[in-house]
Amino acid sequence: MKHAHVVIPDLFLPPSCAKDVCAGLRLTALEKVLARGKVQLLPVHSLEAWLCRAFGVPGSAIAPVTLLADGLQAEAAYWLRADPVHLHLDRNQIILQTNVAPGAEEAAQLCAYLNQHFAGSGMQFFAPHPQRWYLRLDEDPGLKTHSVYEVEGRNSRFYLPQEAAGMKWHALVNEIQMLLHGHPANEACAARGALSINSLWLWGGGHAVAPLRSFDCLYGDSGLAALFAQAAHMPHARNIGEAAGVENALYVWDGLSAAVRRGDFHAWRESVSGFELERMGPLLRALMAGEVKRITLDVLQEEGSLRYELTRAMLWKVWRSARPLASYALV
Repeated sequence: MKHAHVVIPDLFLPPSCAKDVCAGLRLTALEKVLARGKVQLLPVHSLEAWLCRAFGVPGSAIAPVTLLADGLQAEAAYWLRADPVHLHLDRNQIILQTNVAPGAEEAAQLCAYLNQHFAGSGMQFFAPHPQRWYLRLDEDPGLKTHSVYEVEGRNSRFYLPQEAAGMKWHALVNEIQMLLHGHPANEACAARGALSINSLWLWGGGHAVAPLRSFDCLYGDSGLAALFAQAAHMPHARNIGEAAGVENALYVWDGLSAAVRRGDFHAWRESVSGFELERMGPLLRALMAGEVKRITLDVLQEEGSLRYELTRAMLWKVWRSARPLASYALV
């Protein structure tokens, strides 16, 4: 393999918790890559933006990419993700939760109900996947939106569209919330102890796009990256498996980011340990043996992302001593 490109969001923790959370972690390979790799700033600060840039997708048009993977045809329309969510009132905050779990039939019933209500309005809802819904529009609504991953676990009020058309869409979402409330499909969710779907989160809009096949294959735990790979007709799997003949492989490890969004630092520790064992350890050994020519490690952070480039020759820079991961804590 000539090149292994690794992407991992939320590897560096805030200084307020980094020392305690990272205590006792053995991350020999990862810390060596961070210490001896050539570092530079990255202009993207989220996995969604990174994937769009890497696959040649303009802006943040996630919806027309993932709908291809979900079996829909983009056609000549504007598409938004309209993901089912649960909004939880906590004092003066409205916290967005994504851990809703409608069945396929329940999702279809809710979308059919919305389509019946909004018939003739130039928009149509689709639910090819129970947790990934889409809104088809005749025209670009001119909205700047925020990813559902960015907003998960946060006060959603700060992430609503602020453009001139924003008030219209605030009213539309309020209308959708009223329609979802008390629907029999939602009552079925509640009856089995699941969170109700009391809103939709609109994001990732754009027109039809054909993602570039920028890598030979994808490995990792990222569901979003897997959808990009599927849309680009690129082989993908969680485990590395057989990489013989692969020139340019992409590895995306998203478990740390998911844990941070939930505030679950035990899960973060488990994920970074898995990353060391399943990814960085084998890749560093392959680099040392000459089986891999170059490793690129992109650490994506909302506060500022960094890229580390490492070749076999750079491993001999022993004066660059490895430091504990906690020392990279974001200020």
